[in-house]
Amino acid sequence: MSRYAALVIVLIPGVMAVMGIKWMRDTLFGVLQFPFPVLWLQFIAGLISFFAGLAFVGGFIFYRDKKRNKVQLKYKKK
Repeated sequence: MSRYAALVIVLIPGVMAVMGIKWMRDTLFGVLQFPFPVLWLQFIAGLISFFAGLAFVGGFIFYRDKKRNKVQLKYKKK
């Protein structure tokens, strides 16, 4: 059951990052999505969404690897 919870915790920010990529791509092609009134706002929201999702997933993986001692020596607890 805990594996499913971890999967959901990683999937939500992963989907957020994918939506960020989609919004940035749509901005480059000039396609305006519903919640955004202008293209530049859509691009900024996509960029923030992408980096937030990527940072969360990366932090989750780093925390898991750190807990299992699979990181370099400089990142291990002293």
